[in-house]
Amino acid sequence: MLVGEQPGDYEDVAGKPFVGPAGNIMNRALEEAGIDRKDIYITNAVKHFKWEPRGKRRIHEKPNSREIAACRPWLEAELQVVKPKLVVCLGATAAQTIFGPSFRVTRERGKILSSKVAARVLATIHPSSLLRQPDEASRAREFKLFVADLRTALKAAGG
Repeated sequence: MLVGEQPGDYEDVAGKPFVGPAGNIMNRALEEAGIDRKDIYITNAVKHFKWEPRGKRRIHEKPNSREIAACRPWLEAELQVVKPKLVVCLGATAAQTIFGPSFRVTRERGKILSSKVAARVLATIHPSSLLRQPDEASRAREFKLFVADLRTALKAAGG
């Protein structure tokens, strides 16, 4: 089970998670890691798209702690129904939803951990962070690390 932050503009319009630019990166990384997207459940910690208008575009705004807490029952219900072997938290918002506000992806990235809501959890970057890398070399380096994290998740899930 992969858990992202919240729907983006493309996801909000389509009604499906990870179908925009970050989803394209994630799909490429999943394929490189040997994971078939059809074999995993993908959701978001926050269920609504929080945004601000900027011209004709809707620009993502980070959800606050109240919004994260309000959506947590839905995530917990998904976990109970799906019963995943492993949860992969994509980015800080997802990881902090599972582990609490003091959790830092930068310190715990790629490690198999456990929490109150899921027995096995791995935290990694959100694929959208690759879109914000300053240059191609940084994007390539971070993409390889992201794929390595997904391979660790696959192995930990028994795949």
